[in-house]
Amino acid sequence: MTSAAQWPALDRTAGDLEGQVYRVMRDRILRGQMPAGQRVPSTRMLAASLGVARSTAVNAYERLKAEGYLHSTTGAATRVAAFSTPPLQGQAVPSPLRPPPMIETASDGSFKSGVPDTVAFPHAAWARYLGARGRSLRVHDLGYGAHSGIRELREAILEHISATRGVVARAEQLIIVPSTGAAIDLLARVLLRADRPDGAVAWMEEPGYATAQALLRMAGADLVPVPCDTAGIDIAKSAGPPPRLIYVTPSHQYPTGATMSLPRRLALLEFARANGSIVLEDDYDSEFQYASRPIAALQGIDQGEVVAYLGTFSKTLAPGLRVAYAVVPSWLLPEVTAAQLLRGAVVAIHIQAALADFIRDGRFRAHLRHMNTVYAARMAASVSALRRHCGDWLDVGEGAGGLQLASWFRDASIDDRAAAQKINAQGFALRAMSSLYLGPPRPGLLFGIARMPPEAADAAAAKLARLFPSSSLTA
Repeated sequence: MTSAAQWPALDRTAGDLEGQVYRVMRDRILRGQMPAGQRVPSTRMLAASLGVARSTAVNAYERLKAEGYLHSTTGAATRVAAFSTPPLQGQAVPSPLRPPPMIETASDGSFKSGVPDTVAFPHAAWARYLGARGRSLRVHDLGYGAHSGIRELREAILEHISATRGVVARAEQLIIVPSTGAAIDLLARVLLRADRPDGAVAWMEEPGYATAQALLRMAGADLVPVPCDTAGIDIAKSAGPPPRLIYVTPSHQYPTGATMSLPRRLALLEFARANGSIVLEDDYDSEFQYASRPIAALQGIDQGEVVAYLGTFSKTLAPGLRVAYAVVPSWLLPEVTAAQLLRGAVVAIHIQAALADFIRDGRFRAHLRHMNTVYAARMAASVSALRRHCGDWLDVGEGAGGLQLASWFRDASIDDRAAAQKINAQGFALRAMSSLYLGPPRPGLLFGIARMPPEAADAAAAKLARLFPSSSLTA
């Protein structure tokens, strides 16, 4: 058992003592300093040794258990979990670098997916920040110099995602872009250049984000679907040559909502390191978790600089802000920033400055806390109503996080595109799950919950049930 006395002293001036305890133990496990099966100190012993409240140690252990680093059974000591893939060690040596499908969109209607509740956006507060910055921009901020983002915003975002998502990077590695799509396009065009000798193979989660599929194809990718299950993408079921790029949504898989397990995360990172692949980690709405705290980002445990981390304010604040960001491996940064300047994928300076203030003053964190409560109630009401009224013909997901809810037809012969078209004509905005597959699909419907008030969910689900005579929707 590792003695708690052997741990480094905590930095009390930095705050987040729970996070410090969590990261120290996580990193020791990943470096192999705490082997599988090793007993860890009791929370009482650890708290006493470090001089922290026992709840701090308990919460840190719970995070480690939730993410698969530790395991415990009733009446037995807590121990380091065993992994089928060994912990990551060393640094990766990056290898040299090298007609899209229609994107299905839905009109406004009940259960529309892909959109947050913009009515709840803090309009008055944002207007004050935007007005103040618009009146006081410095002369040097108005030139061409900050095409990858002003330092104030980079530092504010990095401080936030380091604390909440476990991202490890320098501010220079973070670039500001207008959207996640812009970031995917930018990185794909750098990584999949036609003059590169290692091909243009890209692995894509199946099912997966249709916009990412389209952008990768436009960049010249040869897309290979890799199946996802309840533990996330399963690279053991992939086929063909090693990819240059792998697109994943590990913390909250789109659209299924699955969380990638720790063994799968480690296997993916080791595979990418060994094959010179780059992982695009799209962390699009993982801030919203209802059953547990958010799982830390894949990038935070990447010891080989093989992960490019993508985040956006479109889901957490509003799409109209047009602000997203990418944390790029340091060795890839010069080529990405040069390409960004050429493509003009930049964000207005006054928007960036106002957002930096908004984050630094705690407004963003407060808005997230509020919306997490709001969306949790809407998700719970939607899941309950859909299961009650539509459960005979629809297998509804758990809805543990995010702004969308996947469901699957119990009758696999149903044409979900035809079903969605007929249902949407009556005031809904559902998406056919088959539109998110590259290979043979599993039919179902995707629901958005962000704009569904809890008190309206039951009536909407009842209406949907009345619209569903299954005999008219089979293929």
